[in-house]
Amino acid sequence: MTAQPAEPAQPPRPAALARRLGLADSVVIGVGSMLGAGVFAVFAPAAAAAGWWLLAGLAVAALVAYANATSTAQLAARYPTSGGAYAYGRERLGPWWGFAAGWSFVVGKTASCAAMALTFAAYAAPGAQRPVAALVVVALVAVNARGVTRTAQVTRVLVAVTVLVLVLVVVVAWQVPVAESPSGVGAPQGSHGVLQSAGLLFFAFAGYARVATLGEEVRDPRVTIPRAIQLALGIVVVVYAVVGFGALRALGVDGLAGSTAPLADLVGAAGWPGGDVVVRVGAAAACGGALLGLVAGVGRTTLAMAREGDLPGPLAAVHPVHRVPARAEAVLGAVLVVLVLVADLRTAVGFSSFAVLTYYAVANLAALTQGPDDRRWPRALQVLGLVGCVVLAAALPPASVLAGGAVLLVGLAGRAVVRATARRTPRP
Repeated sequence: MTAQPAEPAQPPRPAALARRLGLADSVVIGVGSMLGAGVFAVFAPAAAAAGWWLLAGLAVAALVAYANATSTAQLAARYPTSGGAYAYGRERLGPWWGFAAGWSFVVGKTASCAAMALTFAAYAAPGAQRPVAALVVVALVAVNARGVTRTAQVTRVLVAVTVLVLVLVVVVAWQVPVAESPSGVGAPQGSHGVLQSAGLLFFAFAGYARVATLGEEVRDPRVTIPRAIQLALGIVVVVYAVVGFGALRALGVDGLAGSTAPLADLVGAAGWPGGDVVVRVGAAAACGGALLGLVAGVGRTTLAMAREGDLPGPLAAVHPVHRVPARAEAVLGAVLVVLVLVADLRTAVGFSSFAVLTYYAVANLAALTQGPDDRRWPRALQVLGLVGCVVLAAALPPASVLAGGAVLLVGLAGRAVVRATARRTPRP
C-alpha cells in the first residue's frame, strides 16, 4: 500500500485574549481614555483659534467623533477582535490600508502616552517631572499586565476622582462673575478658526473607541461594543460642554486663551482655598486614567499587527494566565520610559491629532464597504465622518500636518522595504 503523504503542519493559532469586559467596564475604559489631560488644557488653544465660538468648535468635533464612533461600532460588532481600525482596514480595504491605520495609531498614541505621563508628573510632582513620569509608566504597565479587569478597576477609580473634581470646578465657575472682554476680542475668527478649534478639541475626544481595540476581550461584543462607544462619547460630550462653557464664562476669551492651566486659573479666580491642589489631583487622575487606557489600546493594536507580520512576531505573545499582550506592553513601556527621560515632546506630539484622524478616516472608509446585513447606521454618517476627518486634519496647524504626513510616509516606506526584502529572500 502506498503511504499517503503527510499533510503539512499547520502553524499554531495565536493565543486568544479572554472575554472579561461587560458593558459597565467598557464604558468606564472609554470615558477614562477621553477624560485625560485634554479637558485640563485643550480649551486654551481652542479658545485662541475660535474666540467665543469655542463651543461651536466643540460641537463640530463632537459631531465628527459621533460619526466616527458609529463607523467603529458597526465594524467592531462585525469584527470583535483586537486592533480596531487596523483589523477593519485589513478586512475591508486591504493590508496597506490596515497598516496605515495601525501605524498611525501606534506611533501617534505612543507619543500621546509619553506626553500624558509627563503631564501627570507635571501636576503630581512638578520638581521631579521626568523620573516621576518614568515611574508612573512602569506602574501602569504593571497594572495592565495583571489583566484587563484590573485595568478597568483602576480606571474606574481614576474616572470617579476626575469627574468629582470637574463637578467642583463647574460649581466654582458659576460663582465667579462673568468675565468681560474688550471690544472686538472674542469676535468670530471665521470658519477656519472654528474648524481649527474643532481639530484641536478632537484630540480631547480621542479614546471614545478604545473599547473597539479591546474587542477580543468584550463579552457579547455585537451588543456591548456599540452601546459602550455611544454611552462613553455621550457622557464626555456633556462634561466637555459644561466645563468649556464654565471656563469661557469665568475667564473670558483672553483669560482662557492665554492660560497654560485654565481650570487651575478658574479656581484661582474664585479665591477657592486649596482649589489649586484639588485641580492638580484631578488632572493627575485624568492623565493616569487616560494613560492606562492608551497603554491597553496600543498594546492590543501592536498585538494585532504582530499577528499579521506588520510588526515583529514575538510581540504577538499572550500571557498564559492573565491573557494580555504582556510582551507588547512591556516593549511599549520600555520605549515610553526612554522617551519621558530623554526626549523633548513639546513639539513631537503635534502629529498626534493628525495620526488619530488618519486612523478614523480608514475606519470610515472600511465601514462604507459594509453591506446591509452588517449596517447599523446610514452610509451618510460614514461619509460625514470621512469628510470630517479630512477637513479637520487639513485645518490643523501646518507643522502638525507636515509631521503627521512624514511619519505616515516613513511607516509605509518601511513596510514596502520589509515586504520587498522578504520576497527576495530565498525560502529554505
